Amino acid sequence: MSSVSIIFVNLIRLKLKGMSRKMLEYSKQILSKMSFDVKLFKKELAKAYQNLVEEEVRELRSWVHVNFGEQYCLQPIYVNK
Repeated sequence: MSSVSIIFVNLIRLKLKGMSRKMLEYSKQILSKMSFDVKLFKKELAKAYQNLVEEEVRELRSWVHVNFGEQYCLQPIYVNK
């Protein structure tokens, strides 16, 4: 792979990581608004898990546990894309 290709791939990775970070923050905002209904909250949490990378899923699970307690937590099911 040429040096230009490597630079291009690294730039894409950085951009995707930034977009993913925004998705994590967006998911937290949505979940904060859905906390009045456990069933709806879990549905939104499952959607968030699908759009995040594994590291961010762990961060989101921790955030949910700290802010809302164990009753709101879901175990993520990882699927290879």
